[in-house]
Amino acid sequence: MNEKEISELRRRFKPDKSGITHIRGCCVNEKQEIVSQFDQSLGMMSQEEGEMILATLRRTLSGGLGKNLTDIEFSTQQVADSPEHRLLSALRDSALQDEEAVQAFFQTAVRTLDLEGNYLILLVRDVYDVPRRSASALDGDDAGDQVYTYLLCSVCPVKLTRPALSFRAHENQFGHLKVDWMVSPPELGFLFPAFNSRAADLYGALFYSRDTAQSHREFVDAVFHVPAPMPPAEQKETFQSILADSLGEECSLQVVQSVQDQLCGLIQVHKELKEEAPLVISKDTVRQVLDACGVSGDRADGFEARYDAEFGQDASLSPKNLVDTKQTELRTPDVVIHVNSERGELVTTRIIDGAKYILIRADEAVQVNGVDIHITPGSDS
Repeated sequence: MNEKEISELRRRFKPDKSGITHIRGCCVNEKQEIVSQFDQSLGMMSQEEGEMILATLRRTLSGGLGKNLTDIEFSTQQVADSPEHRLLSALRDSALQDEEAVQAFFQTAVRTLDLEGNYLILLVRDVYDVPRRSASALDGDDAGDQVYTYLLCSVCPVKLTRPALSFRAHENQFGHLKVDWMVSPPELGFLFPAFNSRAADLYGALFYSRDTAQSHREFVDAVFHVPAPMPPAEQKETFQSILADSLGEECSLQVVQSVQDQLCGLIQVHKELKEEAPLVISKDTVRQVLDACGVSGDRADGFEARYDAEFGQDASLSPKNLVDTKQTELRTPDVVIHVNSERGELVTTRIIDGAKYILIRADEAVQVNGVDIHITPGSDS
């Protein structure tokens, strides 16, 4: 899915546009036990309550594509006949009225979720008459011939509020604010099926994780029976390790800066062109940078082999997950330096009298602990 398709669905989660009629769910305690279940009509709620529920569900489609939101791909065999695909389809096609399917899903989710404390599992089903793509159509003035029926699942932590002192203006006195349970934003969730090319794609789903360092592997494996996507934070660490280990002594400041500059440049061009398709790179993209920096063939070959071993044969990755587009960090055991990613030329490395140095050109104002200092000729500090 791309960002426009996700944004289009997010706009559905408003009382005047949503086709969601009811919400099914269960409450799970800290012992991983289902303590209650509910099937509540949105039409029976107040407008404020309905808007708050839709806003909570909408957050399952928030965050960065390739970071918080990850595409799930089913194999042809899974779509043709597999327990996981049959279960998801039964939930969607029955409008969450297939009791056996609902209970099976709840049990699967509770068994594989690794969350602390209490939480809610929420399920909704929506039917979207997809309008033809035009300025007026997206406002609902021109219905198309595509109908997209989908299932959305949100897993939301439930936490106790803290006791507090309140002031009751209508009584003109202080009082005790009662402790109550509060539903937090979703920790994870998914959309099924995917909304690719603005139509239902039974070969895909969209998975959401609030924490980009978490992959929720057991849940993903149980619900989709596919390998969980590597979390963005882990992708970055793995990529950095591959560069350092495979290049060895040829992994210089110039090489690392060149890789970062190239990837940041691709991200910026993609943003300026407003491309709908997500930006991804392959090992060939990095190989070209390594060759241009004069890295030896054996070292560059080693990088490609490690890339395939860690990420998969010819894997495509989002460059946003591999580099920091805002700054370059230089770290020693005692010193940490952050440099604007666009001013990498200010930093060099050098060996002087046998000692290794990081040199930073300081033509402009310099502060130490908030105090302006002056660097004068002959200064040794």
